[in-house]
Amino acid sequence: MVLLDNYDVRNIGNLELLAKQVVEGFIIGLHKSPFHGFSVEFAEHRLYNQGESTRQIDWKVYARTDKMFVKRFEEETNLRCQIVVDCSSSMYFPEVGKDTKNYTNKLRFSALAAASLMNLLKKQRDAFGLTLFDSALREHTRCKSSTSHYRLLLTYLQKLIDKPERNKTTSAAESLHLIADSIHKRSMVVIFSDMFESNENTEALFSALQHLKHAKHEVILFHTVDKSLEMDFEYENRPYIFIDMESGEQVRLQPNQVKEHYVEQVARFKEELKVKCLQYKVDFVEADINAGFRPILQAWLVKRMKMT
Repeated sequence: MVLLDNYDVRNIGNLELLAKQVVEGFIIGLHKSPFHGFSVEFAEHRLYNQGESTRQIDWKVYARTDKMFVKRFEEETNLRCQIVVDCSSSMYFPEVGKDTKNYTNKLRFSALAAASLMNLLKKQRDAFGLTLFDSALREHTRCKSSTSHYRLLLTYLQKLIDKPERNKTTSAAESLHLIADSIHKRSMVVIFSDMFESNENTEALFSALQHLKHAKHEVILFHTVDKSLEMDFEYENRPYIFIDMESGEQVRLQPNQVKEHYVEQVARFKEELKVKCLQYKVDFVEADINAGFRPILQAWLVKRMKMT
């Protein structure tokens, strides 16, 4: 499958162009995969009319009957998709100097993944909306399928990339409850978040996910993390100053002093989150920002095919 890797997309100056390139690579890959033909469903055959394109001729039928038949397709049922991006300060990890453009963090990864999904949805004439949250909802648009709507949402994402902010806390639970209450038609809800709550109230977080499912929405949670640094704590064994990007709190230590305990705690949280998602029938997808966009687009495609 041909896809831009993270090295190619670190300079994220033109979000629309990059999203288009990611999607085009994904679609090329689909032609070599079991998902080929995902955007349409076969309806029937009809006789070929001389002079029209030969692209849809069913050559297997021609070999059996010596007559040329064209495959007719019908578009799949349109769906509504609300894309939800956590824009709290923890999503700007890993942080680098202000003048550095060529890097990937969780927010940049989520923004390009969201833009790519919107590009795919627009191609299928599906309606999509965008929600941005930190300690509260910052943007929450209705679902539309127009090009002008798509470009407006790209400006919201680009602004997040261009103007990172520290000390923005997270209230994922409260935000997800508000989203569940505000979407009145059955939709697909796609969430990009590290799910790190500032108040560590995991039960409230799980309750919010349950609320989305209770409202009959199909939910995909892309657990967006830098796996090597945040989950595996792979740092050189030398002194570091670790700074909480949401509170500003600092602690100086050597990684080997806390690594075993830290890895155990984050693994426990992740496993608990996965179990709750399984219980509530929420699709849980590990979104390592260093692993590329293929898992994101493929997981969305599988869920979309199940809904049509």
